[in-house]
Amino acid sequence: MSDYFFYAAMLRFVANKTEAADPGAHAMMAELRAVADAASAGPRVTVAADRLELAARAFAGFAAFLQKQILPEAVALGNAGAEAQLRWAVDVAMAGVNTLLGRAALVEERCAVELILPPPP
Repeated sequence: MSDYFFYAAMLRFVANKTEAADPGAHAMMAELRAVADAASAGPRVTVAADRLELAARAFAGFAAFLQKQILPEAVALGNAGAEAQLRWAVDVAMAGVNTLLGRAALVEERCAVELILPPPP
């Protein structure tokens, strides 16, 4: 089992909890599931060149969901372990947003982007 199993589980949880009637939302949740599959195998996550903005939006929504819905509960319960994992997940997701959007905006000829997850808490 990967050290990033908890992160993969969070990604899948958010993807499964999000209503995806809209085709754009459905595509973002599929992207979260793809990232979860990659994180289950280890710290390297590759995002296809044609999905950079989509993945960035998916990461941003994931981070927002954790910050608004889940993190306050972990803090209120005094669960330091869960709080550390949640804060790490939010930070990693937002770093992914910055990397993906930066690459999408600056690179004329797009290519896949490999994100390397930092060590988990």
